[in-house]
Amino acid sequence: MKLRIARDELLTGLQRVQGVVEKRNTMPVLSNILLEAKADGVDILATDLEIGMRGLYKAAVREPGSITLSARKLYEILKELPGGDLDLTVGENNWATIQAGKSQFKIVGLPSSEYPAMPAIEREGLTPLAGVGLVELIRKTLFAVGDNDARYILNGLLVTLTTAEKKTTLRLVGTDGHRLAVAEQELGATASKDTPREIKAIIPKKAAHEMRHLLEEGDGEPLIGFTKNLMIFRKSGLLLTSRLMEGNYPNYQQVIPKEKEQEKRVMVGKQELEGALRRVAVLSRDKTNAVKLTFARGRMTLFSNNPDFGEATEEVSVRYGGEPLTTGFNARYLLDVLGVMDGESVTLQMDTPLSPCLLREPGNAGFACVVMPIKV
Repeated sequence: MKLRIARDELLTGLQRVQGVVEKRNTMPVLSNILLEAKADGVDILATDLEIGMRGLYKAAVREPGSITLSARKLYEILKELPGGDLDLTVGENNWATIQAGKSQFKIVGLPSSEYPAMPAIEREGLTPLAGVGLVELIRKTLFAVGDNDARYILNGLLVTLTTAEKKTTLRLVGTDGHRLAVAEQELGATASKDTPREIKAIIPKKAAHEMRHLLEEGDGEPLIGFTKNLMIFRKSGLLLTSRLMEGNYPNYQQVIPKEKEQEKRVMVGKQELEGALRRVAVLSRDKTNAVKLTFARGRMTLFSNNPDFGEATEEVSVRYGGEPLTTGFNARYLLDVLGVMDGESVTLQMDTPLSPCLLREPGNAGFACVVMPIKV
């Protein structure tokens, strides 16, 4: 195998797959990437057996061939090299030589025959999506997904594609049991007649992260599709596949409180609330980040205390006409929600001090978030 490739082209390919490559090293070959040189360029593949990514990159291939090399070491070498072309040659016993200017590196690889095969994918049945819209939906829900939660299914993002009357709606839901985020939008594309009326799938958090990274690069609109146990994501020559998570997702709609009359809602400036929460949380207890919130006519009072350091109080002007109500929250959970909201104001609604709190941004009916209160 012999090829010449621009350093920046190869570095881009390596950057994209760093998040996919298996870090725990259960199988040595999974910490490698597979390079396949063929007539039209070089394919770069990475997989951890759950998620796989493949992309074709421009290269002048003199001798076709394939090899697997350490993803991390190759990435570290490329980061240190200046721009320009480099030559990659594979010799006996899976040794690869990288020649760039006066620099030469020899690294040992593993045979490509040991690398797991990626599933064969057809283009049929994939739904076109607006890239900007999808990245927003992921941004607004991914923060709420569980992280190594004991309840396995909460470590995934629920994706629902619904087709009705030539309209297709995409909805994403994330929850870890303490907070829940729902975001949806209508897709510009109309589905074909044989498309099921509703497709539900749960994708791992890691796969959603990788989708988000690819979408943030811009360049071309993505396609998404699902088989019985696989998600397929295509975008401008890149293919991302992920195994779907098996299990029943919680009935999240039961948790979302019904919209109530105006006087039960608190409307507050997003930046004012965010700033006050950050300041008051400085003196909250480390583990719970507990902040007490008191709603009264025209104002909200935030309070925290820590026996080792002291206490903090701040008052924020709000629009509220209901009965006084005192409750408590993990400040970090509220700050995570505010961090994905784009409007100037936010509404909070809850019936009792221990009932779920519904947060919305006025003017965006497609997004809702629920945060569970805590005793303070």
